[in-house]
Amino acid sequence: MILTVLVVFVGGTTWTVVHSFTKSKLLPKLNFVGLDQYERLWGTRRWLVSIENLAMYGALSLIFTLVIGFTLAALLDRKIRGEAVFRTIFLYPFALSFIVTGLAWQWILNPDLGVQQVVRDLGWTTFELNPLNNPETVMYGILVAGLWQGTGLIMVIMLAGLRGIDEDIWKAARVDGIGTTKTYVRIIIPMMRPVFVTALVLIASGIIKLYDLVVALTNGGPGLSSEVPAKYVINYMFRAQNLGQGFAASTMMLVSVAIILIPWAFLEFGGKKRG
Repeated sequence: MILTVLVVFVGGTTWTVVHSFTKSKLLPKLNFVGLDQYERLWGTRRWLVSIENLAMYGALSLIFTLVIGFTLAALLDRKIRGEAVFRTIFLYPFALSFIVTGLAWQWILNPDLGVQQVVRDLGWTTFELNPLNNPETVMYGILVAGLWQGTGLIMVIMLAGLRGIDEDIWKAARVDGIGTTKTYVRIIIPMMRPVFVTALVLIASGIIKLYDLVVALTNGGPGLSSEVPAKYVINYMFRAQNLGQGFAASTMMLVSVAIILIPWAFLEFGGKKRG
C-alpha cells in the first residue's frame, strides 16, 4: 500500500502538476510555459461557469444531504416497525451507478414521459416540471438526482453514530425533562462530531468529483448551464487533446480537495493531540 501511494498517487499527482506548466497537447512534453495554462483557464467562460455550478450544487448538496440523512437516521433510531425494510429502501439508490441514476432521473424529469406528463394526464394540464431543459433550473434537477443517490449512505453513517450513543444519556435527558429536539441539538449532535466530520469529507469529495451524473442527465447542457470542473478536465484531455489545459484544471481540483482535507486532518488528529 505504501508503494502504491508513493508511485501511483504521489508520483501521478506530481507528474500532473509539473505538466500543468507545459504546453502539452496530444502528448505530454516538458516545454514549460509558466502560468499560461492557468491564465487561460481562469479566462475561459466554460471554466468559470463550471466553478459557479459546482459551488451552488456543492453548498445545497452539503446542507440537504446532512439534514435529510440525519433526519432519516433519527427516525429509524426510534426503533420503528419494519426498520430493516426502510433502511434497505433508503440505501438502495447508493448501490446504483451515477450513470444509471442519471438515466432514471432523465426519464422521471422528461416532460413527455415523466412526472409532468403523469400529472397532466390526471387533469392538471397547466402543471410544469421540466428542470433539465431550463438553464435556470437544470442544476436543481441534477441536485435532486444526487440527493436521491447519496443520502442513503449518510443516513447509514448517522444511524451508526446514533446507535453508538449510550442509552443512559437518553434516560438522563428524559429524567431532567429535556425535550427530544433539545436533546438532539444540545447533547447528541455535539457527541457525534467525528461522525459529522467523516460525512462532511465524504460528501465534499463526491461533490468535487461530480461528472458522470451530469453527463448522464444533461451532458453539460443546455448550453454551458450544467458544466462542472471534472467534465471540463475530461473534455480538454481526451476530446480537445490539450493535456496542458486539462492538467491545469485537474490541479485546481486537487487544490480544492486539499482545502477540504487539511481542515479535516486538523480536526481529526489535531484535536486528539490537544485532548
